[in-house]
Amino acid sequence: MSEVTNVDEDVVRRVEGGVAWLVLNRPDAGNAMTAAMRNQMSEWLEEASADLAVRVVVITANGEKAFCTGADLRGGRAAPLPRPEGAPANAVGDGARTIRNGWQRLVGAILDCEKPVIAGVNGTAAGGGMHLALACDLVVAAEEARFIEVFVRRGIAPDAGGAWLLTRLVGIQKAKELFFLGDDVSAREAHGLGLVNRVVARSELNSTLEELSSRLAKAPTKAIWVAKWLANRALDVDRATAFNDEAIAQELVTHTEDSTEGMMSFVERREPTFHGW
Repeated sequence: MSEVTNVDEDVVRRVEGGVAWLVLNRPDAGNAMTAAMRNQMSEWLEEASADLAVRVVVITANGEKAFCTGADLRGGRAAPLPRPEGAPANAVGDGARTIRNGWQRLVGAILDCEKPVIAGVNGTAAGGGMHLALACDLVVAAEEARFIEVFVRRGIAPDAGGAWLLTRLVGIQKAKELFFLGDDVSAREAHGLGLVNRVVARSELNSTLEELSSRLAKAPTKAIWVAKWLANRALDVDRATAFNDEAIAQELVTHTEDSTEGMMSFVERREPTFHGW
């Protein structure tokens, strides 16, 4: 069963074999995201948590040059709400709200998604596009892919959760270097830094994504969700909280049907068949 949804064909969604593929489709624009694309991606990721037909999400892009080069700065902004007479065009709080409801919402939707999310980085991932990839649970990159903290080149601060994500992945000193200098990072270097799980030939990217997502789509989905939740919280809480989270999570997962199936298959010496609940 396959379902295809388009948003002006700039981003395409299809669900097949338990895998929701979200594909950026603006290769001529570096797969830069408009506000409409970003908001639609956020909605699809948020919906994926409750959709039992979706067990894995893959985010990738069409074209060979770019995975995502961040926000489409030429795409304009949504029309503001009517303002009282005499009110400023930009009130205190407007900018921060735009950031929270924009790229931060998208990155948060990936981190909070109850399904594993895989990034298939086919080309350049710059700015928000780099953070889009780093927010994913697993990152597979083509050999030609590059990762760029491009913000310093534009004279702006990192956004899209970049400081939170990058420092946890590479440490504070390396994160500062990448932010301060804005140098290109090759796929191989990104792999060495721990930003990427696998580097493959571009011709093998889609098949690798299919193999990996298919494997996860047959796994115990709730157990993976809980492992993701525990791992994402681990660096933000103290040991007592982490241990308490683990104890509660263990109890919750043992009451799933997949947990029962896993135990029974072990006793019966057969391969388990997980359904995702």
